[in-house]
Amino acid sequence: MSKLFTPLKIREITFRNRVFVSPMCQYSSDEGMATDWHLVHLGSRAVGGAGLVMVEATAVSPVGRISPFDSGIWSDAHVEAFAPIVHFIKQQGAIPGIQIAHAGRKASTDAPWNGGGAVGPAKGGWQPIAPSPIAFSAASPTPRQMSGDDIDAVVGQFVQAAGRADAAGFELLELHMAHGYLLHEFLSPLSNQRTDEFGGSLANRMRLPLRVAREVRAAWPSHLPLFVRISATDWVDGGWDLAQSIALAREFKRIGVDLIDCSSGGTSPTARVPLEPGYQVPFAQAIRRDAAIATGAVGLITRAEQAEQIIVENKADAVFLARQLLRDPYWPLHAAAELGAEAPWPRQYGRVDHRQK
Repeated sequence: MSKLFTPLKIREITFRNRVFVSPMCQYSSDEGMATDWHLVHLGSRAVGGAGLVMVEATAVSPVGRISPFDSGIWSDAHVEAFAPIVHFIKQQGAIPGIQIAHAGRKASTDAPWNGGGAVGPAKGGWQPIAPSPIAFSAASPTPRQMSGDDIDAVVGQFVQAAGRADAAGFELLELHMAHGYLLHEFLSPLSNQRTDEFGGSLANRMRLPLRVAREVRAAWPSHLPLFVRISATDWVDGGWDLAQSIALAREFKRIGVDLIDCSSGGTSPTARVPLEPGYQVPFAQAIRRDAAIATGAVGLITRAEQAEQIIVENKADAVFLARQLLRDPYWPLHAAAELGAEAPWPRQYGRVDHRQK
């Protein structure tokens, strides 16, 4: 039997398999609103057999967006826009999840197909906020250093976003603490050079991310899972690394986080990342082993047998797929057939012999 296609139960939610749709920015929202594009994009992955379908990084405030075109959940109107999408995902047998986020110093940038550069006020941009007034790159806007009041406000925004995610019907919440965005910026000494209680020592740099996780866990229904995505390393000497990630994961487990979604990088534009198939899987394996917490593996996982072995060898509890699911929304169903697992196609497609290519 395929381990990849065995159910996974976390709290009171059972995922039909361990193929999870990674949150992927679509840059297709207006004032943060989900659109028909999101219904089709996310809905097709649910139809395609994934166990979890996760909405892209969704901003907890307007200034928390990466770009003016990012998804958001800072008002009740956003709840109404998400509700029918959530309903459709559930109808297809997948679990609907959402990743809530704040872009920090990497905010106010353009969509990738527009060049991804800084967006000024004349084009709907804004001044980003961050732990320290250090720009991400020479082409990025310089952020304003956050005050204590700013920090309190951001915590409140994450908590409010969690409540709205629950109201929209999502059954899984993920906190984005990776890829050089705000909460990762507090963790990494490359972006956090504060001298107060939020900077310097590891305990101080973890203070805000842990506070956000603690307060969100208290607000998010106790029967629903809470995930955290981290960058397990900055890939830069003197930056955030695996040892610190393991220490952080242990604290998350005490708070009640259920799974660590193990990615990497994003804090430095000069980082040298050794891209190869499964290059981040060792992070998921080490954190799972040393922090005794469930993990998800992500990054250049493209083949059914590759994903199967990650689960069989206890390197992770689930695999998150991103680009491969853009190439093939039905990858889970194709992978199940390849592995000899039971994963029925939608009855609407029953007239086709899916063994043929």
